[in-house]
Amino acid sequence: MNEPIHNSQFTIHNSQLKNANLRLAARFVNGLAQAGLTAVIISPGSRSTPLTLAFEAHPQIKTFLHLDERGAGFFALGMALANDKPVALVCTSGTAVANYLPAIVEAQMSQVPLLILTGDRPHELRHSGANQTIDQVKIFSDQVLWSVDMPLPEADPPEVALRHVQTTAVRAHATANGLRKGPVHVNFPFRKPLEPEGSEKWKVKSEKSFTIHKQPEVAHNLTTHNFEHGTLLPTSEQLEWLTAVVSQHPHGLIICGPCSPGGDFPQAVTALAQHVGYPILADPISGVRFNRRGAESADEKSASSAKSADNLIISGYETFLQGEPSWPEPEIIVRFGAVPTSKWLNAYLDKINPALRLHIRENGVWADDSHRTTHFLQLNETAVCQTLTARLANHQPDRAWQQTIQATEQACWTALEAQLNQHWFDGTAVATLLAHLPENGNLLIGNSLPVRHLDQYGRSRSKSLHIFGNRGASGIDGNIATGLGIATATGQPTFIVVGDVTTLHDVNSLLLARQTANATIIVLNNNGGGIFRRLPISQHEPPFTDRFLTPHNLTFAHAAALFGLDYIQAKNREQFEQAVKTAVTNPAPRLIELNTDGAQDEQIRKKINQVVEIRD
Repeated sequence: MNEPIHNSQFTIHNSQLKNANLRLAARFVNGLAQAGLTAVIISPGSRSTPLTLAFEAHPQIKTFLHLDERGAGFFALGMALANDKPVALVCTSGTAVANYLPAIVEAQMSQVPLLILTGDRPHELRHSGANQTIDQVKIFSDQVLWSVDMPLPEADPPEVALRHVQTTAVRAHATANGLRKGPVHVNFPFRKPLEPEGSEKWKVKSEKSFTIHKQPEVAHNLTTHNFEHGTLLPTSEQLEWLTAVVSQHPHGLIICGPCSPGGDFPQAVTALAQHVGYPILADPISGVRFNRRGAESADEKSASSAKSADNLIISGYETFLQGEPSWPEPEIIVRFGAVPTSKWLNAYLDKINPALRLHIRENGVWADDSHRTTHFLQLNETAVCQTLTARLANHQPDRAWQQTIQATEQACWTALEAQLNQHWFDGTAVATLLAHLPENGNLLIGNSLPVRHLDQYGRSRSKSLHIFGNRGASGIDGNIATGLGIATATGQPTFIVVGDVTTLHDVNSLLLARQTANATIIVLNNNGGGIFRRLPISQHEPPFTDRFLTPHNLTFAHAAALFGLDYIQAKNREQFEQAVKTAVTNPAPRLIELNTDGAQDEQIRKKINQVVEIRD
């Protein structure tokens, strides 16, 4: 069970403060703090003034600023993704609100908790042609878990109305942070004046109390509201069935996709795999592929167990599944998380005919675009793995099955790494970066080509790396902002690997990098949308180059200079390795640009696949 929500230890002085907007905003922010909110990203605007002042005054909530709402949304997404707890957003009325939509879509599809708090015009100005007034009520439709239009603040509200404001805040936080996490929208209509009136003063960031000053001061007590979330544990009947199923089907595979659980899950699923002899095909964003599994232990038995666990993590499937695998079809598939990134893994899973396909996911989110799941179990993934491991302590797995797949994995990487050492292209750069990332470092891998390079060329290793990616909707917008949010939230060295078109989509988020000393942005510049070279449209010229590839013939040196970032340009392996080493040993807001030839990169990729005896 999660820790109970703590109660804030401050009071609002003088409930008769003239400005009803400020009083309502202060009470709402108090409710969020009571629920555990610690961070908010504010975009400047007038109609959201009461919310901005309330957050600025609160000692328990740290405020961040971003001028652009689209980037702010993704920055908040990154912070929430890294810490797995809600982050709030504040903006003014009008199109500012609509700019949050891309980040909200990603948060909804990736189950990331966000609180979207929007200032709005009062009801009499809605649908009237008033300036900067759009219909914001339920503007995000079913992309949010809950949408609330708050009442217009009153000068003398009844006590129940005051309690409603605070309970709405706590409920919004709890809903965003529930079993199925996601975004929640709360819309605030405010009527002018929006600022403190007359002699009223706003005390900013008091260390001991959150105070609205106006004489005489009268303390106003606040009600505490607590939400607690439990864990969906398997029943004895479910455990008996799972134990029997695994015992009766020795030839199995475990698939860990993106959005797999964090915490103890990587260790739990690896331990289960060891006991049942099921290799794990681990997506690069699953949290399982790059995870220290105890190999540093001085205990010989523990070290041996860790090595065995390493051998069970299969990461070469994007290469070897392009051909026919050398092992028979599995009898059972056990899935965790979302749909895998790999095209060839998904094609393989769609083609085979195992007796059982289990998908275990506590949040209940369906993720099977082939519609072949035979059993969906809405249970806590870590608890299932740990309990099954204990129940199967004396189980004797079919090591021959396991070793056949491990042999394929080893042969694949022996051939693949020989080719990567021989050829330099953007795929090699991703593999090179992995080797140099520090223990517990963060990597935000951009969509389009970068994540596919990581999937194919990122070999599993027993080093704890935190890999993130916006794989819910797989958009190329907001990737830089997401990575900078991760860097800000964790304080750990963070590398953001994005393509050139992705960078152009989010270039103004480089403004945030100046606040984040531990972030390095690596731009793989192949002069256009290189991923389109893999598609059949590449054979149709024109319109391929002008309408799909879209070469821009730009470099990013001036962008780095504009936003005050250190800049390093790399054109070969040696320069890139040195740039990465510099970033690791000398953290600073930095942009590394790797220039490659997109057409040549694609030819190298095809050649590598052919040499490794994989059809393309």
